[in-house]
Amino acid sequence: MPTFFIFILILFIVAFNWIKIPKEYERLVVFRLGRIVGDPRGPGLTIIAWPLEQAVKVSTRVVTLDVPPQDIITKDNITAKVNAVAYFRVLDPIRCVVEVENFQYATSQMAQTTLRSVLGEMELDELLSQREKINEKLQNILDKQTDPWGIKVSNVEVKHVDISEDLRRAMARQAEAERERRAKIIAAEGEFQAAEKICQAAEMMEKSPMSLQLRYLQTLVEIGGENNTTTLFPIPIDILKTFAGFKKDS
Repeated sequence: MPTFFIFILILFIVAFNWIKIPKEYERLVVFRLGRIVGDPRGPGLTIIAWPLEQAVKVSTRVVTLDVPPQDIITKDNITAKVNAVAYFRVLDPIRCVVEVENFQYATSQMAQTTLRSVLGEMELDELLSQREKINEKLQNILDKQTDPWGIKVSNVEVKHVDISEDLRRAMARQAEAERERRAKIIAAEGEFQAAEKICQAAEMMEKSPMSLQLRYLQTLVEIGGENNTTTLFPIPIDILKTFAGFKKDS
């Protein structure tokens, strides 16, 4: 009876180590006596000739990598903390097992160093306004560096840029001054355009003196509105010219 139980136990251990059922998103990299055997196996039922063969399970799903905040100094000597998120997946399970010891840890460290080096070459204004350009550059660099490991980096996004409170106040004052400058420029342009129109109107009235008389009468109509207590006595301009002529004769 003990022999039977020992046989059943050995059979169970062998079956447990021989029969592997990787999921749809998993692949098995099989080593036979230390050498890789064929292509990755899976998904579904797979037989591993243990102990001659050992299998390493690799997931091919997209991995979301949270890059922790990094202390950086921008090109214009401003200190900031920046964090990001990267998305990657394994395209070649064999290379990600053979070429690197821990591909997730290696990709995380590569993302951190790349984030510091790329953002250190940019000014703060570029960091705040050119997110798409920065994300694309980070993705291209990471994808190129992790390609020998059989990893494809599909996207990298800068999440948050943290700067000091003093710098935030300085930026707010700068933005306020910029808005005031634009307001003054717009007001000056309005005055300039109004002066141009007035000069054009004066030239037209000089060519046609009757238009000045009509404008004078129109102004009287505007002043003498309804319920107005002001009494106006219109004096023709020709009379003033006559008095001016008498003064010259005298």
